[in-house]
Amino acid sequence: MRTLVLFAVCLLAQFATLVAVRAGDVAELEILGFTKDGGVFAFEEYGVQDGSGFPYANRYYIDINDDTFLKGTPIKVRLDDENATLEAARLQARQKGEAIVSQAELTANRGITAGFNPVTELSVDPFRMVVNPRPIFSPVDPPLEFRLDEIARNDTERCQSLGEINGFRLLRIEAKDGGQTHLLHEDKSIPQSRGCPNGYQIGAVQTFSLDSLSAYAVLIAVRQYGFEGPDFRWIAVTGRL
Repeated sequence: MRTLVLFAVCLLAQFATLVAVRAGDVAELEILGFTKDGGVFAFEEYGVQDGSGFPYANRYYIDINDDTFLKGTPIKVRLDDENATLEAARLQARQKGEAIVSQAELTANRGITAGFNPVTELSVDPFRMVVNPRPIFSPVDPPLEFRLDEIARNDTERCQSLGEINGFRLLRIEAKDGGQTHLLHEDKSIPQSRGCPNGYQIGAVQTFSLDSLSAYAVLIAVRQYGFEGPDFRWIAVTGRL
C-alpha cells in the first residue's frame, strides 16, 4: 500500500510539473500615464520570458495625435541572465524612458482607468467594453464603447506552420447620433513586432481630461504562440475625443 501511495504522489508531482511547464508567459500591464497636455500616452509590460527564464520590461510611448510611437521607442529591455531580477530589467527600462518623458510627469497625469479586465477574467465579453469615461455621477459624458473583431490572417508567411493567426479591427461606437461607428484600427497584415498572434481581447480603457474629456487609450491583450504555452503581450490604440 505504501508503495502505491508513493507512486501516486510521484504521478501527481509530475502532472503538476507539466502543468507549470505549460503555463506560458503573461506580461503584467502597468499604465504609466499621459504627458501634461494629453498628447502622449505611455504604458509598460513586464515579466519573465517563458523558456529562457529571462526578465524583460518594455515601455511604449504613443503620440495620440496620429497613434504612432515616439522616436526612439518602444524601449525594450531583456536581461539574458537567469539570475537577473525583474526589478533590474524594469529599472533599466525606466531609466531609458526618462529621456523620452519623465516618470514624474506621467505619474502626475496618469488619467482614469475607466475599465479593466485582466486576461484571467472569464465572465466578461472580451470583445466589447463600455465605460463611463470619468468617475462623475450622475455622468456628464456620454458612454465610451469599443468593440473588437478578430480578422483571419492565416496567410502570414512566417506563421504558417503554427495554426490559426489573427489580426484585429477596433471600433468606437457613438452613444448618440444613432450609434455611429468609427473605425480606429484595422490590420491589413500582422506586423513583425507582434509575432504570431492567434487572439485578442480588450483589457483596459484609460481616459485623460483637461477642462473636459480629451483623450483615450484602449489597451488590448494579444495572445501569441509561446514556447511553453500561450503568451500574452499588450498593445494600445489611442485617440482624441
